[in-house]
Amino acid sequence: MDPTGPGVDWLDDIMAGTALPKAQSRVADVIMRNPQLASYAEIAEIAARAQVNNSTVVRAAQALGFAGWPDLQRELRSRYLVKISTEDTLVQHGEHSSPLRAALTRDIENLRLTLDSNEPAEVEATIATLAAAKSILVVGHGSYAAPAGVMAHLGATMGYPISVESRAGVHLVTSTNSLGPGDVMVVINIWRSIGQMIAAAESAHRAGATIIAISDMRRGRLAAIAEHLLIVPSEGIAFFQSVTATTSVVYGLLAGMQAAHPERSRETIRRSQQLWKDLDIHLD
Repeated sequence: MDPTGPGVDWLDDIMAGTALPKAQSRVADVIMRNPQLASYAEIAEIAARAQVNNSTVVRAAQALGFAGWPDLQRELRSRYLVKISTEDTLVQHGEHSSPLRAALTRDIENLRLTLDSNEPAEVEATIATLAAAKSILVVGHGSYAAPAGVMAHLGATMGYPISVESRAGVHLVTSTNSLGPGDVMVVINIWRSIGQMIAAAESAHRAGATIIAISDMRRGRLAAIAEHLLIVPSEGIAFFQSVTATTSVVYGLLAGMQAAHPERSRETIRRSQQLWKDLDIHLD
């Protein structure tokens, strides 16, 4: 494995200022030199290659700021998939005799990992921040414009001052340049970091807005400015990432937001239902 390949800059990112004991340093070296292997290998294989026991691998992960080996491995897997080409991602996933079954099985695992990756207290704190916001801007690009749109649409249906921005350039500037204290910016950035989105979030953060990040990575520029960070594994079965777990997280946040202001939500929903009738929107 080329030591300058995928994984080295990722390891530098999380090891900044961290001095590991000799045995744990060997674990870090194995990860650095074998990012593909480390992204899916059992803990015993990493331990064997580093010539340490399993508990040393766990302690190394914890020393780097992760809950344990599975938590660190999820981060490495996300970063490894970012580093390889879209074509190579197809090769990594291979062919499936039953694509639908494979996709559903993968999403079930992503949902399980999402539950494991987020502490209930952090989720509740995120909901409290949204419930108290003066305004909420949800930003998501590409496939992840879909859960961003769901969050803004249903949030507005409940009476929240919430909007979505799925465009870049001048549209992103216009949406974010007025954010400040009391405002919340929800950034949904999965897989590859989108430069304009991150720069806009950093600008809003400097202006005093609160940043909520929904991401598959615990490290990086977005995580550094996020007051609340929700981790959502996103691996799919082809060249694209899955939005299923992210959408489920959005639904959970929305349910919490509704419970935070039940009377306002019910009143606004009643008005919406009446307008649906008045505008003859639905056939039935």
